[in-house]
Amino acid sequence: MAILGKITHVTTYRYAKPVTFGTHRAMFLPRRGASARLLGWSARTSVPSKIHWISDPRSNTVTVMEFSEAGNELTFTFEVQGVYFGVKGIEAFPLEPRADEIPVQYTPDEWTDLAGYLRPHTEDPDASVAAWTKRFVARDQDQTIDVLRRMLNTFHDGFNYCAREAEGTQSPGETLRTKSGTCRDYAWLMIEALRRLGIASRFVSGYLYDAALDGGAVGTTGAGATHAWLQVFLPGAGWLDYDPTNQITAGFNLIPVAVARHPAQAIPLEGSWFGEAKDYLGMTVDVAVNKIGEIPDLSEVKD
Repeated sequence: MAILGKITHVTTYRYAKPVTFGTHRAMFLPRRGASARLLGWSARTSVPSKIHWISDPRSNTVTVMEFSEAGNELTFTFEVQGVYFGVKGIEAFPLEPRADEIPVQYTPDEWTDLAGYLRPHTEDPDASVAAWTKRFVARDQDQTIDVLRRMLNTFHDGFNYCAREAEGTQSPGETLRTKSGTCRDYAWLMIEALRRLGIASRFVSGYLYDAALDGGAVGTTGAGATHAWLQVFLPGAGWLDYDPTNQITAGFNLIPVAVARHPAQAIPLEGSWFGEAKDYLGMTVDVAVNKIGEIPDLSEVKD
């Protein structure tokens, strides 16, 4: 079965008086592939702009917007309609024997292709991240899927999700020290931990479908804004999604937009403006991911 969905992403910046704007870049189009088919999309700005699309080195689609007029409010409205295919779980993707235990045995070609996702990106000056990571493989606990599940459980049971207004992503060490953070912080800590275990991992920015918005009983954490999680590469299965914020590993909930070696390469919206710092009044973000309908599995259709 697949679902027909609609994503609406609205970001508004407000200023005390008209300011001018530099080039802005946005990542809002879901990645095409086996799990998604895009049917239509649009990008609009309240201040007139020239819009074009480019592809970055990681095959993410980037919307580039150039402005020639000033304004005291700038709103970006992005809309997408698409078909999203759910995945029933890890059992649908049996791992090759060389991926069953840590360390995962990658082939020379895989090492070459995955090198950027295997090397840790951040410093670990007090070795706290390394020490935390070792806990998950102590006492011969080296089954790959079990390690991943234990990490997800640790975030769920031992960390406190805490949204914040400050931009950017915390260092893995800070997230570990405070046992709190946003979805981006959780994903980044888990990525850097897995890389220290020799598992290729990459950062993912995208959208989270919350069934509660369509009458479902259980809500998810992080809906109503862009979401972040990670993917790991395991031979036999390929890139698999892991969301430490919600313990999600499969299904319709995660809609990837951008993949990256580190969070700074997957910023949903960035740009510049020119004026006095005191003129900036703040921003609001409103993201809605809704199900429009369902498309039955053809294998289930009977004469």
